[in-house]
Amino acid sequence: MTALLTIIVLVFILIAIWQMVKIFDLAQAKNGNDIPGVATDKDNTLNGYLMMGFLAFIYVITIICCVKWGDLPLMSNSASEHGPTIDNLMIVSMVIIFFVQTVTQFLLHYFAFKYKGEKGKQALFFADNNKLEAIWTIIPVIVLAGLIIYGLNTWINIMGVDESDDPLVVELYAQQFNWKARYAGADNTLGKANVRLIDIDRANILGLDESDPNAQDDIITTELHLPVGKPVLFKMRSQDVLHSAYMPHFRAQMNCVPGMITQFGFTPTKTTAEMRDTQQMKDKVANINKIRVENSKKLVAKGEDALERYEFDYVLICNKICGKSHYNMQMKIVVETQEEYDAWIKEQKEFKNSLIN
Repeated sequence: MTALLTIIVLVFILIAIWQMVKIFDLAQAKNGNDIPGVATDKDNTLNGYLMMGFLAFIYVITIICCVKWGDLPLMSNSASEHGPTIDNLMIVSMVIIFFVQTVTQFLLHYFAFKYKGEKGKQALFFADNNKLEAIWTIIPVIVLAGLIIYGLNTWINIMGVDESDDPLVVELYAQQFNWKARYAGADNTLGKANVRLIDIDRANILGLDESDPNAQDDIITTELHLPVGKPVLFKMRSQDVLHSAYMPHFRAQMNCVPGMITQFGFTPTKTTAEMRDTQQMKDKVANINKIRVENSKKLVAKGEDALERYEFDYVLICNKICGKSHYNMQMKIVVETQEEYDAWIKEQKEFKNSLIN
């Protein structure tokens, strides 16, 4: 602590000396001569041109980034019924932001160049300008109100799950650092559950109420299977801390909050096989495997195992920093035909048959 205080004192002493030198230089300046430390017309002209040069630089860099890494049209691989609506909302927002940023950056740098300091030039000061203030207040209000209304309408449509459509009910159970899926079984009704009922000795890992008839046919899995074209209603719980169930290709995300149940619903529109077969995904997988091959050469040279080839799968990940192994908290999602789903679900054990007596 003493060393830290000493360093701080020395820094303040150096700052004080620097300021005293500047004051001394100003005091020595003669009338009509340039004052040391004060910008001259030459300095202002140079800075003005540098501002315009930087403006050109950021425009060129922006164009290069958009062309080379932009992956236009930004998002186009959604696999849920509401996905294109979310993508359109994002694209509209990005276009508006890009337009506003382009215009404001031009005005900022151009005005810095046009109104650079010059001897004999005096700035015109306005105490207020009601017209300008109305313009830069009303236009953003209209644009933001439009985006907010558009976004709220989209959110309401997504969250308004119509249970008369008989959606498949699935619970997503989050815990440090893994996911479990619980299917509602033949009755499509999840049984009661509470973390206080967890009994590891009996393999009741989610705390289901063993006396609840609706819980008897529930199915607990470590892999999430969904039938394509079938509405799914997710009920979400957390055992310990705040998690976030994020399924990027389905444009779905919802917090999993300890002590309460949250929900999110969507309808998958592309099977895993169909998504793998899209040209965009084929190109992405090929690029990833190319990188893995190059990295594997270095690993093999060190006597380590080569990396496995990557194959696309939908995935459920945690989008909250929930602890030291947060990065590895994910679960595979398989979207398949109804027939494939039915065959898979028949192979799974019901809760009543999975308990250890």
